Amino acid sequence: MNELSVPPRPPDPAVLDEIQRRVLWLATRIVDAANRERDTGDGVKVGGHQASSASLVTAMTALWFAHLGAEDRVAVKPHASPVFHAVQYLLGNLDRSYLTRLRARGGLQSYPSRTKDPDGVDFSTGSVGLGAAAPLFAAVTRRYVDAHFGQRPASRFVALIGDAELDEGNIWEAVADPSTAGLGNVMWLVDFNRQSLDRVVPGIRIDQWRGQFEAAGWHVVEVKYGHRLREVCARPGGGHLRAWIDAMPNEQYQSLFGLHGPGLRERFLDGAPAEVAAFAAGFTDEELAPLVTDLGGHDLAAMLEAFAECDAVRDRPSVVFAYTVKGWGLPMAGGARNHSALLSGEQIDDLRTRTGLDVATEWDRLDPDSPAGAWAARRGAELARAPRRPAEPVKVPAATGVRVTKPVSTQEVFGRVLTDLARDEAVLPRLVTTAPDVATSTNLAGFINKTGVFSPASRRSWTEDRLVRWSENPAGQHIELGISEMNLFLLLGQLGLSWDLSDQPLLPVGTVYDPFVLRGLDAFVHGVYSGARFVVAGTPSGVTLAPEGGAHQSTITASVGMELPGVTFVEPAYATALDWLLCDALGRIAADPGGSGTGDGDREGAYYFRLSTRPVDQAPFEAARSRLGDETLRRQALAGAYQLRDAHHDHPELRDGGAPVVHLAASGAVLPEVLEAAAELADEGIAAHVVDVTSAGRLYRSWQRSLREGVRTATTRRAPGALRAAFPARAPVVTVHDAASHAMSWLGTALGVPGVPLGVDEFGQSGTVRDLYELHDLLPGSIVNAALAALDLDSSDV
Repeated sequence: MNELSVPPRPPDPAVLDEIQRRVLWLATRIVDAANRERDTGDGVKVGGHQASSASLVTAMTALWFAHLGAEDRVAVKPHASPVFHAVQYLLGNLDRSYLTRLRARGGLQSYPSRTKDPDGVDFSTGSVGLGAAAPLFAAVTRRYVDAHFGQRPASRFVALIGDAELDEGNIWEAVADPSTAGLGNVMWLVDFNRQSLDRVVPGIRIDQWRGQFEAAGWHVVEVKYGHRLREVCARPGGGHLRAWIDAMPNEQYQSLFGLHGPGLRERFLDGAPAEVAAFAAGFTDEELAPLVTDLGGHDLAAMLEAFAECDAVRDRPSVVFAYTVKGWGLPMAGGARNHSALLSGEQIDDLRTRTGLDVATEWDRLDPDSPAGAWAARRGAELARAPRRPAEPVKVPAATGVRVTKPVSTQEVFGRVLTDLARDEAVLPRLVTTAPDVATSTNLAGFINKTGVFSPASRRSWTEDRLVRWSENPAGQHIELGISEMNLFLLLGQLGLSWDLSDQPLLPVGTVYDPFVLRGLDAFVHGVYSGARFVVAGTPSGVTLAPEGGAHQSTITASVGMELPGVTFVEPAYATALDWLLCDALGRIAADPGGSGTGDGDREGAYYFRLSTRPVDQAPFEAARSRLGDETLRRQALAGAYQLRDAHHDHPELRDGGAPVVHLAASGAVLPEVLEAAAELADEGIAAHVVDVTSAGRLYRSWQRSLREGVRTATTRRAPGALRAAFPARAPVVTVHDAASHAMSWLGTALGVPGVPLGVDEFGQSGTVRDLYELHDLLPGSIVNAALAALDLDSSDV
């Protein structure tokens, strides 16, 4: 690994202390201005966490003003966002106007956001636990990029997290995963203030946490006391003092920060051995208070020593437990309920005066002619990042031309298309796949056989498997994870940001059993909110996975895919359509790896393919292909829907005779039943057009875009072209889906016709596909009855 960049230390420790005092003031005032000076119009509290910010002021000052290099990447604890913005302001990376716009529209976000904050956030944080794991998987990505494309300038990947975040299960899933082992450029800093949202935590779990990290192979550093207290405790008799502080109940110790003079001495010595009282008698009340509250997390020198120790350990990740107090430097320090407390106007005035400022200068940066101001300017220049080098363009083919001659499942076709893409010498280097121990059962075996499994060092395989060659080496392009869907989406998110965090765009593809997409949903949201671009395939899906029972039959994942901003949900039924859609998704990522928006609205970031193991006859698609032609069919399939069966084309007598018309719209594996129902309806004299909805997500988004334009311009808008092309006739619609019925129930409203939605709205059970289709009214007979009901609704409206 390249050597890490270590900036020179400031010439005088007082310089860093002056900077941290200004950081504390600005972070506190940013929150104060948002809450006491802004008229929200509705009386709703703005918030901002002054106390939680304050506990990380020292650590963050030490990092940005004396430790980090330009290539380092940092995730900031959500509640410390005001400190981050204060630091960036002093470094010259944030305009002054933003300081009074915390949590305002177009202003500073409540929690650090890559896509919405103006001052260069590396990792979006907010949902606790994810901010810690994201840099860990960014380091996994960097290790992969370095192995495949040559070493980038060395980077540290740092996470600043709260101690309560260690209660999150995904933290330990990430720490334990074999893919994250050996990352010497990772450092977590735990803000060990021993308070949660509601209370002072009664027990200290440092020994448990230390053991868990060490068992996972991490280097652990504990920064408990500052230099002053350590020096005093080293004196004769000082051991009694330290032993008492170590043994003191946490609640008792925290209460010291709100006391002064004799009251503090009395509280401190309550229950203490006589030797402690005797030793403490050698200090005045004014000396005792700062001594016994001298925590390592607020000692700049101690923090820098800890960072340097972590840098020296290059073969494994490090975690630093920095003992701090919530509300450090503020009147609320150590208060049991200070999490959401706000300083009063009088307290703000006092803090401003103690910081050496007045109302006219309170928002100023450090005086550029002062040592602190000059140092801040120097650090701002040192931390400036060079522009990213433009990536060489890669053109993904419009299709691989996958050929099928018999019924085939979309899961099988997915694996075949990836394997075919791996034969393209331009595309192959960018492709990287990952799965949580389900690679072979989700049809990645062909790709793995072609590219191998990524490992930092070559490993000999002792198994002989003719189907899968599990060759592990640095050239492999599949990253295998343990059984953790959270880790899957965290890794996909960081692979999808490699263009920024590792200066190398990739084409990431992940697979997961569709029922377990929800297990990783928090990380899925985190990835797309951060602007990551990737493809994920949930397979197998729905009650088509009949024998596995209700717990393994996904029902609401289609809705998640459609509703999650920045995600394009895709559920094709036929091989060629899947080929077109997958190549299109990867092509869009390759053409614009960073996206063109902010992770919201119409931006296409991640692509979610919901696939099935049910073989489907390809003849109906080929018939539509002959009728429509490749160009039209491909355009409509990519837009979200096409007419798979034109009842009037197949049965001219129904058109000429003025037969009733109904649309049967369906996605994925249920189309054989829908086609059978259409044939039965034709026998009864009803023209049933069958529409294959290949991407309900795109179709819904195009409709919503049209509606929004109408709302904003007070005009009437026609249904978008994608809907009109797939549903040319005005007729009632039946939607059929191996998912919750409401996922496509909006189609009737979009078309302005009666609609009857069929789907899976209850937990399933074990059985055959036919058993469960019968249970959930997905058999042809039920679809026919739904069509008759829709026609009856239509006629009753006339």
